[in-house]
Amino acid sequence: MNRPLVGTLATAVLGAAALVGTVGTAQATPQRAAHPQAHHKTKAVDFAGTVALSNCSGSVVKMPTSQENDPALVMSNGHCLESGMPGAGEVVVDQPSSRSFTLLDKSAKELGRIKATKVAYATMTDTDVSIYQTGSTYAEIEQKYGIKPLELATEHPTKGAAISVVSGYWKKIYSCNIDGFVPTLKEGDWAWKDSVRYTPECKTIGGTSGSPVVDTTTGKVTAINNTGNEDGEKCTVNNPCEVDENGNVTVHQGINYAEETYGIPKCFGVGNKLDLSAEGCALPKPAATRR
Repeated sequence: MNRPLVGTLATAVLGAAALVGTVGTAQATPQRAAHPQAHHKTKAVDFAGTVALSNCSGSVVKMPTSQENDPALVMSNGHCLESGMPGAGEVVVDQPSSRSFTLLDKSAKELGRIKATKVAYATMTDTDVSIYQTGSTYAEIEQKYGIKPLELATEHPTKGAAISVVSGYWKKIYSCNIDGFVPTLKEGDWAWKDSVRYTPECKTIGGTSGSPVVDTTTGKVTAINNTGNEDGEKCTVNNPCEVDENGNVTVHQGINYAEETYGIPKCFGVGNKLDLSAEGCALPKPAATRR
């Protein structure tokens, strides 16, 4: 994982290293059609709506069905939780939280803080995400700070798509393309499904964990930045490996990854309420509710 920079997680998770080389050839899932580059205008990507956490990055996000008077949501990584990293198979739901987030404007100026009331959902199983519910509505945030939320895309990202990884912690934007998709990305005890692999230009570092990955054609969030192989080791913490459908393992030192977010909107209903039983919702459920 792109390591959080302070707090109890600092010794546990990673940032990206410089590109050194490739071991083997990545075996990815059958790729989606390449992203059409011609005849599409690129949307300017800035920092508006991103946030800085105490140890990571994040963003104020909305679902396609979210309304202006719904409680605003903030998205980051599961491994950025203030309570520590969820174990493999662990799912956190409706956990009280008073965490605060520093909201940024388009030029990365700090506008003020918004505060969580709870962790609506978090896990490091199949994906690496935390979604906080805040005590402010989208309308209140826009009225006070002039900031609108970023919208989560509902379509699977496409190979070749131009993307920007926007880090509120570092106030830096990394630009590259989606190189492909990884059936299983394994790191330590954790495994993530259908992960996004960046082209080498996105050299994300510690503190970029939780950054929204914005498709520069649509302007919507298509993934969430979370990890990279730092030392060339295989499947260890800070050194994720790629596992294909046949179990073949490859390592790409210096290459970084994100977890897709297009399925998340299916798990939130009216009023931005989490509903893990909703039709089409594939997020892992807490052990007590699994069938």
